[in-house]
Amino acid sequence: MMMSFPCVPSSGLSTTPAFPISSKLCDYHYQTLSRCIVGNTSTGVLMLQPRIRSESSSMAPDFKQVPMEKDSTKANDWKSKGTSQLLRWSRVRNIRSGRRLERPVQDKVETSSSTSTTTTTDNNFTSNGVPSIPNRIDDCEGSDDEDERDSPSGKAIYMVSDGTGWTAEHSVHAALGQFETCLVDKGCGVNTHLFSGIDEVDRLMEIIRQAAKEGALLLYTLADPNMAGAAKNACQLWGVPYTDILGPTTEAIAAHLGVAPSGVPRGSPARSTPLSKRYFKRIEAIEFTIKQDDGAMPHNLHKSDLVLVGVSRTSKTPLSIYLSQKGYKVANVPLVLGVDPPKELFEIDQDKIYCLIISPAILRTIRLARAKTLGLHYSESNYSEMDHIRRELDYGNKLFAQNPRWPVIDVTGKAIEETAAVIVRIYHERREKYAMSRISKRY
Repeated sequence: MMMSFPCVPSSGLSTTPAFPISSKLCDYHYQTLSRCIVGNTSTGVLMLQPRIRSESSSMAPDFKQVPMEKDSTKANDWKSKGTSQLLRWSRVRNIRSGRRLERPVQDKVETSSSTSTTTTTDNNFTSNGVPSIPNRIDDCEGSDDEDERDSPSGKAIYMVSDGTGWTAEHSVHAALGQFETCLVDKGCGVNTHLFSGIDEVDRLMEIIRQAAKEGALLLYTLADPNMAGAAKNACQLWGVPYTDILGPTTEAIAAHLGVAPSGVPRGSPARSTPLSKRYFKRIEAIEFTIKQDDGAMPHNLHKSDLVLVGVSRTSKTPLSIYLSQKGYKVANVPLVLGVDPPKELFEIDQDKIYCLIISPAILRTIRLARAKTLGLHYSESNYSEMDHIRRELDYGNKLFAQNPRWPVIDVTGKAIEETAAVIVRIYHERREKYAMSRISKRY
């Protein structure tokens, strides 16, 4: 049976119960309170006191309100411990679900009469087709926003997309790779937030307002020029740093082709894209790769586009699946010490074969983790012993040296995408015979 607990939107809440209780109940309180909207804490703290029947009871504890304390010091202490985080979680959930944000406004007591103004989003469009932007952000910023701007957990990066957000997310990930040392050393923490499927101006304005309050950087990929223009105008008006990831590239291609872009997102129902030959080729490649995993059915090796060879735990399977999603039929053949490779490996086109090697120390770490997940003790198998690993790698290196047409790729420290890029580049170099190295596709 679901039980609901009232939230108090206009007063502060404390996650600290009136007296110590069990850890199980503490978890229950934390989950319940994190769903509440925390209000003004300048006037005191509203304590939630549980009435506990029994820890073994399946019923959730009831709560009753205790009169608010007037100690502003306790309120400030509590707010510094968790208020900003709870508020941030609540706002992110609201934004991603498309609901309007309801931020608490601090009460202002004045001797003279005061008036309150509320800023709303105007959905009307300007004469140039760009939605109009309100002149100011809602006047609801308290000290919480200052805490968020100066949060030691890191600066916020908002990514907004009218589709899946794949382009924005991968672009940001690639750019963050240039700051790897700083991020690893915790010298410049970053929190990324992806908002996908944003196709309404109201939701877009809501996200940009939130970015302004948190001092976030906004990066967007919006195919609709009206939406992109609205995002640009709002960011300029509210002082949000921004970058249009998709727009400049689209404009450059349009100028090069002499054709105006459609301005319709790829996943929009307005686009009727028929299933192409490339789509069915990808599906066929994925099915083939799954069947050929881990040396299965070696008699089908001649049907593959790529054959990956290497000892156990050199990323053969995930690399094969990744390449198959790009339309390549991939088979992988494991090298096992004392077991000869299948004879079909030496009968097929040797330009299809690619060898994978790895550092012995890194391979041992990976195998230890693998053995742990399989429940194998260190003494039960030589799978993760350094001597055995070195013998396996030496066996593989000798085999690779005997076949000089097999490219050898060191996967140590490389992501799957990086290794795949090397393999695809070599594959196209051998097929296309270009004077300059390239990977070509025809649309």
